[in-house]
Amino acid sequence: MSSATSLRPVILSASFQKESGVLVPTSQISEEAIAQFSPVDLVDVINQTTGVYIQSGAINTNRITIRGVGSRTLFGTNKIRAYFNGIPITNGAGETTIDSYNTNTIGNLEIVKGPKATQYGSNLGGTLLLSTNKPEADGFSLHNYFTVGSFGLFKHTTNFVVEDDDLSVHYSYEHLQLDGYRENNAYNRNSYLLTIDSRLNDTFSLGILFQHFNTYAEIASSLSQENFDVDPSQAAFTWGQAKGFKDNRSVLAGLSLTSKISESVSNTTSIYYSYLDSYEPRPFNILDQHTNGYGARSIFAKEFFNRNRKTIISLGTEWNQDFYNWETIENRYEENAGFGSLEGQMLSDNKEERTSFNIFGAAKFPVSAKIKAEVGLNINKTQYSYSDLFTLGTENKSANRNFDPILAPNLSLLYLLNSSITFYANGSRGFNYPSIEETLTPEGVINPDISPEKGWNYEIGTETKFFNNKLQIQVAAYLLSIQDLLVAERVGDDQFIGRNAGKTEHKGLEVSINYKDSLGEKLTLAAYVNSEFNAHTFVDFVDGDSDFSGNGLTGIPREKIATGFRVTHDLGFFASTNYQYIGVQPITDSNSLYSDSYQIVNVLAGYKTNIYNFLTATISAGINNLADETYASSILINASSFGGNSPRYFYPGEPRNYFTSFQVSYFF
Repeated sequence: MSSATSLRPVILSASFQKESGVLVPTSQISEEAIAQFSPVDLVDVINQTTGVYIQSGAINTNRITIRGVGSRTLFGTNKIRAYFNGIPITNGAGETTIDSYNTNTIGNLEIVKGPKATQYGSNLGGTLLLSTNKPEADGFSLHNYFTVGSFGLFKHTTNFVVEDDDLSVHYSYEHLQLDGYRENNAYNRNSYLLTIDSRLNDTFSLGILFQHFNTYAEIASSLSQENFDVDPSQAAFTWGQAKGFKDNRSVLAGLSLTSKISESVSNTTSIYYSYLDSYEPRPFNILDQHTNGYGARSIFAKEFFNRNRKTIISLGTEWNQDFYNWETIENRYEENAGFGSLEGQMLSDNKEERTSFNIFGAAKFPVSAKIKAEVGLNINKTQYSYSDLFTLGTENKSANRNFDPILAPNLSLLYLLNSSITFYANGSRGFNYPSIEETLTPEGVINPDISPEKGWNYEIGTETKFFNNKLQIQVAAYLLSIQDLLVAERVGDDQFIGRNAGKTEHKGLEVSINYKDSLGEKLTLAAYVNSEFNAHTFVDFVDGDSDFSGNGLTGIPREKIATGFRVTHDLGFFASTNYQYIGVQPITDSNSLYSDSYQIVNVLAGYKTNIYNFLTATISAGINNLADETYASSILINASSFGGNSPRYFYPGEPRNYFTSFQVSYFF
C-alpha cells in the first residue's frame, strides 16, 4: 500500500459486489480448479471443499449443505445465499439453484461458511459468490468448447470476449444435452449470458448482466433399498409411468452503477429482475409455477489511513421482493395409454408475495501492528403475504405473516504472528427463514406459530505457510448452535407441515493442505488434501412420541476426505486425479438406518498447444468413478412409505463414465 502522503487508489465498493471482503479466510475455487473436473456441472469440484457437501440426485436436483446446515431440506437448497456477479440468485423463499451455471464461464467461486459475511444476509449456512472468468488479454477473443461422453453427453459452449481499458464485453452461449444413466433421466439445457462493464468516465462505471436459461430435465426420482440393489438405473415406478419432468425458463437481468464519490469514498448501486417459469408433472399432481422477482442493492465504501494502517467502512442495503404464483393440477397419466402425464382438474391456485429488506454495515480496522478486527451488523425484516385464489369467495385462507426484525452481529479478529502464520477467531449470529411448505399448514393456510431458525457461530483457525508459500495449511474448528430448528414433516404424497422442533449443535474440524512446487525445470506439481470431521447432533428434538435428542444429525456424513494432484509440463501436457471419501450418514432421525460409505476416483489428462500466435487448442479426456463404485449420490432423509411400498431413500450415483473435451481459442 502506498504511503499516506502519496496518491492512493480508491477502494471501489464494486469489490464488495463480487467478493465477500471478510477478514478471515474463505474457500476459493478457481477457474483452474474447475477445469480439472467434468464440465457438466460444479458439483464435483465444490465437493472437494471442506465443510461443504452437495447431495446430487440429478443435474437439476442438488442439496447444498455447509457445516450441516441445510440437511433438513428435502429437495433443493434453501439455507444459504448466493450471488452471481454481485446479483442475488437466491429467491424470496431462500431457495438457491446452481445447476444451470456453465462451468466454462465461471472464473471464481468463493464460499463463506457460516454467517460471517454481514453484507450478504447472514444466512446460517453461509454464502456462495460466483463470478465470470476474466479475459486472458486485451483485444477480441473467441473460445469454443466441445465435450462428448457417456450416456449421450454432448456440450458446446461459445464465449466471445472484448476487453480493453474502458470496456469489457463477455457473451456466452451453451448447449448441454444428456440421455442420462437412468430411465427417464434425459437433460437438455440452452443458456445465454451477456456481461458488459463500461468505464463511462473517471467518476462512473456501468455494469450490465443478462442471463437466460431454458432447461428440460426428466425426473427418475429416488429408489427403495430393494430397487437400488437390483437395478439402480431404473426410475421410480410411478415417475416412470407418469414420465415426470421439469421444464424451466428463467431470466436474470441486472444493472449496476459504480460511482467514485471522492478519492476514498465510492458507491455501487444495482437493480435487478428475475423471472422463473416452471412446469413440473409429478405422479401425484402437476405443478405449474412462475415467479417475478425484483430487487435493489447499494453499498457505500470509505477507507481511512492512520500511520499507513487502513480502515475500511462499508454501509449498505438490499431489498428483494418476489411474486410467486403456483397451481397444482390433477395428473391423469394412468388414463393416457402410456404417453405420460395428462392434465385433469385444477386442484389449487395460490399466490405469495415475499419481501425482504436488509440494512448492513461493517468496519475492518487495525487494533495494533499485528491484530486486525472486523465488526458488522445485519438487520433483516421479512414478511410473507399469501392468497388462496382457488377458494376465494368460498373459504378465504389468505393471510399475512410479518416476522419480527432479526439482528445479526459479527465479530472477527485476525492475529498475524509473522508473515507466514496467522490465527483468527469469529463469532457471528445468523438465521434462516421457513420455506414455502414450512409456512403453510396442510389445509393451505399460514402457520402463525412458525419462526425462523436462529443460531450463533463460533470459529477459530489458523493459516500457515511454509517453504516460501509452497505449502499452505488451513485448520478451522467451529461450533454452530441453532435454535428453533425448522423441520418439514411429510404427511402425504405432496404434503408437508413445518414446525420448530428443537435445537442442533454443529461441531467440526476442517484441515486443508495445499502444495505447489516445480519438479525440475519443466514440470509443476500442485496437490491438496482436504479433510473434515464433525459431530453434528440433535440437542433437543422431540417428534411426536419419539425423543431423538442426542442422535446424529440426519443426512450428513461424519467424515469427508478429498485429495488430488495436478502435474503440468511446459510443453503443454497436463494430468490430474482426485479422490473423495464420504463416510456413513444417518438416513432417519432415529439413527436406525445409515447409508454406506463410498469412495470415488476421477482422472483427467490433456494437452494444450499454441498453433499460431492467435490460435490455441486444448484436448483432454477424463474418466469419472474410475473404480465403478455403486453408491447413492443423494439421500432422501426420513422418506415415508405410501400404498404399502418401501420408502425410497436413494438417488443412485453414476457408474464409470468417460468424456472427451476439445477447446480452441482465437485471439484477434
